[in-house]
Amino acid sequence: MTSDQRYVYFLDDGAFQETDRAGFRRRVINGEKLQLCFWRIADQAAGSLIHRHEDIEQLGIVFRGSLDFRIGEEEDTEERTVLEPGDVYIAGSGVWHGDSIFHGDDVYGECWILDVFAPPRPDLDETG
Repeated sequence: MTSDQRYVYFLDDGAFQETDRAGFRRRVINGEKLQLCFWRIADQAAGSLIHRHEDIEQLGIVFRGSLDFRIGEEEDTEERTVLEPGDVYIAGSGVWHGDSIFHGDDVYGECWILDVFAPPRPDLDETG
């Protein structure tokens, strides 16, 4: 392990980076076999398409606001699920999820979601 290896991270607004989707900011922290992605998503932000990860498991917990989305075995699943703070979802390998509507909270006007991916998604940049 190198001397610059980080073990502790703090909630730091300046560490969140804008993404190519308006209203989406994230902070990514990578481990060797898992990855944490902390999302701060503006109320009613658009751009979450239904998708799946073939070889990656995703576990998410909502901390602020709410998430209204579709999740299931089939891409065309019609059923929507609403998650509130403290609620958790698991999208195992191959499970369709997304088509999300994000509802911000009364304090920040954002939906905060913490996603854990195992193994890490190669398409997410580390933002520390």
